Amino acid sequence: MRRAADAGRTRPHSPEVEDAARRFLFLGILPLWVVPGLADWWMHRRTGIERTSGAKESAVHALMMTEAGVPVVMGLLARVNPLVLTTMGASAVAHGATALYDVSLATGEREVRPVEQHIHSFLEVLPLTALAFTACLHPEQVRSTLRGGPHPQDWRLLPKERPPSAAYLAGLAAVIGLGVVVPYAEELRRCLRARARA
Repeated sequence: MRRAADAGRTRPHSPEVEDAARRFLFLGILPLWVVPGLADWWMHRRTGIERTSGAKESAVHALMMTEAGVPVVMGLLARVNPLVLTTMGASAVAHGATALYDVSLATGEREVRPVEQHIHSFLEVLPLTALAFTACLHPEQVRSTLRGGPHPQDWRLLPKERPPSAAYLAGLAAVIGLGVVVPYAEELRRCLRARARA
């Protein structure tokens, strides 16, 4: 009887498993997110986005970066609770819907090659992957979210008890800045200049 009761009880993660999952999320998924983003920017450049869909599509890219960036910042700095998990889920859904609009806009204005479509697959699945890893690390908060977050602190933005180190945050910010913000700002500037010349 005891074995059956134990089988239904949620066992906490061992510290080793939790640390390994957290390292994979922080050192794997988040930094590597930049790689398909940079590849997508290069495909936009190769197909002359500034001469076709232009600033309209580039602005959609900025929107998608915001939809992905807000939950990432919350996950890094805030305690994971129903507010954070709900924001992550809503952002993932919004990101997917915006990505669908982005592709429909792009295919009507410029060539979207199979390679670029494959790159989009990575960019669409990574927010869901990050959400799944976060949920697996915090099953008790997932249960609280499914119950509607009954406690007042469930819907407050609280600082993380064990935040990443300042060195990690600075390094990640540098990677995102150089690999995402700078290229896409260049893209938007290029598109706006082309529109002004036209």
